[in-house]
Amino acid sequence: MKDDFNIVEFTKEFSTNCSKVQIKNFEKGETITTFLVNRSQFCILLSGTADLVKYDYNGNKIIAERFSQYSIFGEIFYNINTNNEFIVEAKEKCQVLLYSYDDINEKCKSNCKFHQTLVKYFPDIIISKITDLTSRIELLSRRTTRDKLLGYFDLLSKQYGKSFTLPFSVTELSNYLSVDRSSMSRELAVLKSEKFIEQDRRKIKLLY
Repeated sequence: MKDDFNIVEFTKEFSTNCSKVQIKNFEKGETITTFLVNRSQFCILLSGTADLVKYDYNGNKIIAERFSQYSIFGEIFYNINTNNEFIVEAKEKCQVLLYSYDDINEKCKSNCKFHQTLVKYFPDIIISKITDLTSRIELLSRRTTRDKLLGYFDLLSKQYGKSFTLPFSVTELSNYLSVDRSSMSRELAVLKSEKFIEQDRRKIKLLY
């Protein structure tokens, strides 16, 4: 996204000055939105954390993505062509900005400059999301649990450096990487014994 687009400042002003914006609060465990129902919704997470999840035919929960403050999400970024519904669930108390992107090219009654800014940067937002999704697909395409773990650690290290805290519990991480929990726990133990990582609960330090 272009350097002169400040998501924090934009969101603050957009949420109070655009007539088409809604701000809603959600409690832990509540559904924020569903992609099969709210097909035109564009959302920004103002506070809290949330998960994009779906359930397979056996009722198993799959975490497709985790959202943190100022994450952008919505059905526009996912090509939904099955009956498997994607749901955004609040992991804790959340405040969310909701906007209908069907209206993106329609001027607000007040012709607000923030709506104009969104129109200007919307293509960059889409490109940024596509980049994130491409990284996710590449991660899931790795064949072994070990490769998936190391690939995910590399992604986190690019954001936070060699030491970071996992955003997921062990169970959530296994769901996110689509691997067996027991196998993943064993592989983490192997990575520690081989001095690839140091681990203290969710805290990880890369040694390579």
